[in-house]
Amino acid sequence: MLSAQLREWLEQQAEALDLGQLDGAELLPRLAAADLLRVGVPEVEGGLGGDISAAVEAVTEVATHSLTAAFVLWGQRSFIEFLLQSTNQSLQQRLLPALLQGELAGASGLSNAMKFLSGIEQLGVQASAQGDGYVLNGRLPWVTNLRKQGFVVAAAVERSDGSAFIAAIDSQQPGLHRGDDLQLLGMQSSNTAAVQLHDVNLPASAVIAEDARSFLARVRPCFLALQCAMALGLARRSVAEIAAHLAGSRCVLAAEFSQLQRDLVGIREQLHQGLREQRFLNQPQELFKLRIALAGLTSQAVQLELQASGGRAYLQPYGAGFARRWRESAFIPVITPSLVQLRGELEREA
Repeated sequence: MLSAQLREWLEQQAEALDLGQLDGAELLPRLAAADLLRVGVPEVEGGLGGDISAAVEAVTEVATHSLTAAFVLWGQRSFIEFLLQSTNQSLQQRLLPALLQGELAGASGLSNAMKFLSGIEQLGVQASAQGDGYVLNGRLPWVTNLRKQGFVVAAAVERSDGSAFIAAIDSQQPGLHRGDDLQLLGMQSSNTAAVQLHDVNLPASAVIAEDARSFLARVRPCFLALQCAMALGLARRSVAEIAAHLAGSRCVLAAEFSQLQRDLVGIREQLHQGLREQRFLNQPQELFKLRIALAGLTSQAVQLELQASGGRAYLQPYGAGFARRWRESAFIPVITPSLVQLRGELEREA
């Protein structure tokens, strides 16, 4: 799915993307040029066809080279999916072409909303009615793909009567302030920052969905499956690195390595089967369990890579790629909804 040119570029720039040494603005156009933003998008909408499983595979492949790039692809592709599942056709027609071409960054500011859906926290953005639109105030503390050249961010917004809707907020609107990039341990070129909203005017034409709860429940399988793809890709890369070192004294790791491979294949199959059957719509807990299991397997894979590589993994420059994957693996459990939040949700359901 990835062109040889893109694979080579991601391999060469993975460290710079992780450490913030490369302008993140360069990343999205490259993903678009490789047609990755069109994967799983209906042809009638300007895509390459296929379904969300194809998009999951695209994110997985990118993550084998750079989790930063996969994180940005996740944000862009999630926003595209929100538009595809919206009934606001005029908004689709206005935004989709630029999003698919990588000219406009789409930011998924729905992490807070997903926690709201699970009853974990209140929404961070409030709306007051004004004419046929709204005035927005509030804050989105952690949003990825806020490209400085311009972006549109999806947010769940609470009305004064307690109901909520999903909005597409343009970065050019007066009153919207993008903070400085967050000082992350890695993935620093992902354009991740906070968004502050002060008396931002939102026209009714920018509403993605009038009922936030039903919309969030509908898009949650895609949102979480694309996150699972990040872990799958990272684990797949560690597996490839382990395989290259299973000789001599390292052969004692062979049994553990084989089990890890089988577990990853099994989870991938469960993920894609659940998406095909649309099972996660009515059984989101099954997807929660898969993501929790994947996080554990990713951590196990990176740990096994360290053992297979030996002391060389702790030496510069040989160990730079391993060190980056170690940092990347630390992000998998905390991406919203975090493993703690997912486990809490499963306990409440039980």
